[in-house]
Amino acid sequence: MGVVLSLGIAIGGYFVGQVLYNAKLNTAEAKGLAERRVEADRANWNISYGVKGNQFSEIKNLYQAVEQNKAKIIQVLTENGFSSDEIKVGVIDYEQKEYRNEDQMLIDTQHMLSGTISVETDKVKLVPKVRTKLNTLLAQGISVINNDPSYTFTKLNDIKPEMLKEATANARIAASEFAKVANAKVTGIQSARQGNFYIRDIGDNYSDDKKIEKDVRVVTTISFYLGD
Repeated sequence: MGVVLSLGIAIGGYFVGQVLYNAKLNTAEAKGLAERRVEADRANWNISYGVKGNQFSEIKNLYQAVEQNKAKIIQVLTENGFSSDEIKVGVIDYEQKEYRNEDQMLIDTQHMLSGTISVETDKVKLVPKVRTKLNTLLAQGISVINNDPSYTFTKLNDIKPEMLKEATANARIAASEFAKVANAKVTGIQSARQGNFYIRDIGDNYSDDKKIEKDVRVVTTISFYLGD
């Protein structure tokens, strides 16, 4: 029923080596690849900060300190291009930790206040620049956790039609290469299956939100009729 024609590996977006011929139906099933290099258009960045002390009586001072730290972080963000609409400030959390010796006697208590600030923006390339400037707060004694941002590409629907068109054309090229060997011609399409679109960080097959530059990939599988 089926014979695989091996003429080589994928070349130019079509898989010459993966054409499946069905002699009974006189069809050839071929795969076509389309790829695009794109840039993320949305970034999400979370920043953590906090202060701590050993006396409960210091809570008031700790709160004032954490508010000052929050203000300095926001100042860095706004002075470097982010608007107030892009900056979201979370609530201040309080946590108490107790430290005990081997006899379970309390030897120390630590009080901590912490908060988060999130940035959601389409100014994607601004994020790495401001992250570097935010780290300068560490030299001022401010405890800042500069978390890795996530970068996403949200405009897949804008490029889908052209990519599917290209993948279909590449599948037809593969089928036509087979047809030449078989002294036949591609006369039409019997069926088509669209594969999933995959978005991956460039140079990485596993992550999709760590880098600004990404690769978009789709493979279509099309069964072509062959004739004289």
